[in-house]
Amino acid sequence: MATVVLVGTLDTKGAEYAWLRERLREYGSDVLLVDAGVLPPPPHAPIPAPDVSADAVARAAGHELARLRSNGERGAAVAAMADGVTEVVLDLHRQGKLHAVLAAGGSGGSSIAAQAMRALPIGVPKVLVSTMAGGDVAPYVGSSDLTLMYSVVDISGINAVSRQVLGNAAAAAAGMARRYERNHDDLAGRGRRVVAATMFGVTTPAIDAARARLHELGYEVLVFHATGAGGRAVEKLASDGMLDGVLDLTTTELADELVGGVLSAGPERLTAAGRAGIPQVVAPGALDMVNFGPERTVPPRFADRDLLVHNPTVTLMRTTADEMAALGAVLGHKLAAARGPAELFWPLRGVSAVDAEGGPFADPAADEAGLRALRSTVRGSNVRLHEVDAHINDAVFAVAMADRLDELIRSRALKPAT
Repeated sequence: MATVVLVGTLDTKGAEYAWLRERLREYGSDVLLVDAGVLPPPPHAPIPAPDVSADAVARAAGHELARLRSNGERGAAVAAMADGVTEVVLDLHRQGKLHAVLAAGGSGGSSIAAQAMRALPIGVPKVLVSTMAGGDVAPYVGSSDLTLMYSVVDISGINAVSRQVLGNAAAAAAGMARRYERNHDDLAGRGRRVVAATMFGVTTPAIDAARARLHELGYEVLVFHATGAGGRAVEKLASDGMLDGVLDLTTTELADELVGGVLSAGPERLTAAGRAGIPQVVAPGALDMVNFGPERTVPPRFADRDLLVHNPTVTLMRTTADEMAALGAVLGHKLAAARGPAELFWPLRGVSAVDAEGGPFADPAADEAGLRALRSTVRGSNVRLHEVDAHINDAVFAVAMADRLDELIRSRALKPAT
């Protein structure tokens, strides 16, 4: 029987979770109820008996929840309980006792459950009913495949509205759990190796050529738009062990992180594959640009910079020689820290469609500054640098990257386990 792990703050939502547990059982699921409450339950409250208390796990990790509660440090207590719930959920998943996760709550309960859900691999069903789902949900979802439902009313009693919303959530989680329980072996045991590739509109021809070559070589290629969320998704998949290699052709998100654009993937971009030892072949795709919204939204401090209106909602700003040098160093340092094979291909004739000869962002001196800094940074490391006399969108460049990634993946597969 498929098991739904029900994560709830039983100190404040006991009756609602008792109701949810019964609905899940009606829908054919086994249920493990995890108590994520941070406060003592109110007297005479209808609290269902939990199967697991995250409080005990949090205490075992050294969190002094009693002291935090007594001192009124609710935020710290919530953070400690989120750590405890995360460990519980991950342990249940490792044991094969979790086929879906369901939770419902306000801001506190949602933050606790969402942290645990985000820690689970992509593909594991995750359903969160939240009062916060009508606003900015990025902090809850992150780069996970979390399914978020707006509660409409507060999670405060079972009434005409909550009965329908929570009932739908329970039915969804039960159905997802059954599918996952039946199919997760097939999902995990892939027939083909899987490679992640990153693209932008200005590097699309390169990705098209690389993807076609990788398909010929027998790979399944997952393409991600390097808009911040795309880069974070690549990092998540690499951390989850779902990738055999990364063709990181478009690293433009690093420029937004450095300069202050709107499409940063955060400081951890280009690190997960290296930590996991996954082969990666990287290029400076679209490092010639920083991304902003409509032209009127470009910060005033950049008013005298070289701007290009890509479309009515996207304005590009050319990176300077100093910024390119800093980005070359960032690339070098991140790849040099990799535990697995990491190689970088640098196209000598431009790093994006608008950075070609005669293009609006053509600036060979700036690109050369990035290459010089990269050379200096990787000197003496295990990073191999390929300087290719081609434009990034030339098929010969993209195919060379694809072929090299294939060689690295096959070589790694032949190495005996240590």
